[in-house]
Amino acid sequence: MATPVRHHRGSAPQGMPLGWARNPLTEFDQLLSEMSGLIESTMGGTATAVAWTPQADVTESDDAFHVEIELPGVKSKDIDVEANGQELVVTGEMKEKERKGVLRRSTRRTGAFEYRLRLPGEVDTDKISAKMSDGVLTITVPKAEVAKPRHVEISEASESSGSEGAGSGG
Repeated sequence: MATPVRHHRGSAPQGMPLGWARNPLTEFDQLLSEMSGLIESTMGGTATAVAWTPQADVTESDDAFHVEIELPGVKSKDIDVEANGQELVVTGEMKEKERKGVLRRSTRRTGAFEYRLRLPGEVDTDKISAKMSDGVLTITVPKAEVAKPRHVEISEASESSGSEGAGSGG
């Protein structure tokens, strides 16, 4: 006797492609990148490439925001960091290296990139610093004096002086 098989209407077929379980946003991003490459190759490289966003970590300390952006293989001369008010914008280009032979597969990003960040507090744009080390761009954005937390000391009022003044007036 055969084992019964239950079929679900509207569900995904049993033979789903292997890539089906991946992150859909990653696949969409890859599709955009491939379409951009097709447009560039069709138009002779005159089309504007879609900028991609590099991966980054943002941490906050008492006195600054720290942004670490992964940019392996990018030279600091190919990166532009701008701050306008509370917005930080990092743009640049990851250049494709020349290769010998036929490229069979590539998953690395190339072309123009843009990273935008709106910081949650007031910052001191004059004191922003950036350094590149081991393929990671580290940007330190100091908080403005008004945005820094300030500890307020509480003074104790002397109750004995207030009662003395009231008792001696009679």
